[in-house]
Amino acid sequence: MADPFDISFDALPAEMPLFPLPRVILLPRAQLPLNIFEPRYLAMTRAALATDRLIGMIQPQDETGRLCKTGCAGRIVSFSETDDGRYLITLKGVARFNLSSAPVQAAGGYLQVKPEWSAFKGDLEPDTVTDICRETMVNTLHAYFKKMGMSCDQWEQIRQIGCEKLVATLSVVCPFDAEEKQALLEAPKLSDRARILHGLLESAVRESCGSGCNKDTCH
Repeated sequence: MADPFDISFDALPAEMPLFPLPRVILLPRAQLPLNIFEPRYLAMTRAALATDRLIGMIQPQDETGRLCKTGCAGRIVSFSETDDGRYLITLKGVARFNLSSAPVQAAGGYLQVKPEWSAFKGDLEPDTVTDICRETMVNTLHAYFKKMGMSCDQWEQIRQIGCEKLVATLSVVCPFDAEEKQALLEAPKLSDRARILHGLLESAVRESCGSGCNKDTCH
């Protein structure tokens, strides 16, 4: 069922606030909870709420402040205030974008960007590819959780999640490094992203086994 609040391609804004955050990505239709506390990002959130509720998530490219070329816009779908002056928001991914020019600083101290959307018009429609081997992905994920000391009691529910949601959610929440996160974000299609994701999970499992691990028995 279509989300009645979904944005059409023609309605995507010419400008929006930008939130640079290392090792954090967003993908279309995935959700990202954020804890907002810096004054400039409190101002950014207020600005987004006052307009179309869109915020562009993007990773810094390095410590000099340069930004990656590609990010993803998210729409604020939940919002609450805390007694100590923070905002707790959740973004739902809308579409990826490229930076068409250098961001500028808005009056509130946050960055404002003119996004280029044209390369990602297809992001507005769900990817219905079905050739992802879900069982292999889930089995590798199970091994990854075990090696990382993470617990999960919802494996049956995970097996029922649609392919796009499964891949997008894991890409967003798994603690990969910045370059790996960016590769997932920039993958052209869901099948490409699923292949990269499975490779990252499998690599992490094998690396965590240590030098004495036989790769043929490490699953």
